Amino acid sequence: MSTELVALAFVLVIALLVLRTVVHIVPEYQRLVVFALGRYQKTAGPGLVLLLPPPIQSSMTVDLREFSVEIPQQTCITKDNATISIDFLIFQQVVEASDSVIKVQNFRQQVQQIASTTLRAVIGDLVLDDAFAKREQMNEVLRIKLDDETHRWGVKVNRVEIREIVPPREIQEAMTRQMTAERIRRASVTEAEGKRASAILVAEGDKQSNILQAEGARQSAILRAEGFALALGKINETAMTADARTITLQYFEALKALGASPATKFVIPTEFSALAAPLAAMARSAAEPPAKG
Repeated sequence: MSTELVALAFVLVIALLVLRTVVHIVPEYQRLVVFALGRYQKTAGPGLVLLLPPPIQSSMTVDLREFSVEIPQQTCITKDNATISIDFLIFQQVVEASDSVIKVQNFRQQVQQIASTTLRAVIGDLVLDDAFAKREQMNEVLRIKLDDETHRWGVKVNRVEIREIVPPREIQEAMTRQMTAERIRRASVTEAEGKRASAILVAEGDKQSNILQAEGARQSAILRAEGFALALGKINETAMTADARTITLQYFEALKALGASPATKFVIPTEFSALAAPLAAMARSAAEPPAKG
């Protein structure tokens, strides 16, 4: 009885092993590269895939999801002979599963080696300032060059991200001094612009004040001129309507006002007799008795 159980268990194990090599459930993000008697036959998946047991058929699983490869710091020399260290990431994915298995032994390792060589070639065409200022352009150039190399392996480079660029210590110190000088210059420019704006505002205020003062003086002069014009008009109207007697009385009133001052000297004009004649006539007519009828 025990011998039969052992035999049954052995058969079940063999069946499970055979079933595992025959029945494959492939996820959406994977593919099976199938070989028949060592020769490439097809790329299968996703879903249920049935294969004959080895050595008739064999398979290799390839992941199609994007993955990243970290390239450690690489020492490069720029066009102006400055030494810098750069590390970056490569984001890539397999787009042709069969090529990634058949045409290259280990495409991840090959990508790292090509990335180092390509980086040195790209940096060698740039001066140090461009290496710092044109990081996005460097990322794109690296991506294009790497994608051209890896395309034949069925691998696509989606993007490249440079993480850090480290120059030598003496260059770092020079860059620090340069940045400090640039900050001081910007602060000076900002201060000068502030003073200039303040001076413009003050001048604008003075200008507006002068304009308002001139406008006030002009309005005042206009009002005074209008007042003088009205006064002259009134005087002219009075002169036109006054008779000789009224003028003579006003003349004597003026002489009386002048005589009120103890230091006043009287100057009798030659026209006084002409002015007094009407008054004398008035006095004589008042002294004569009325005529009897």
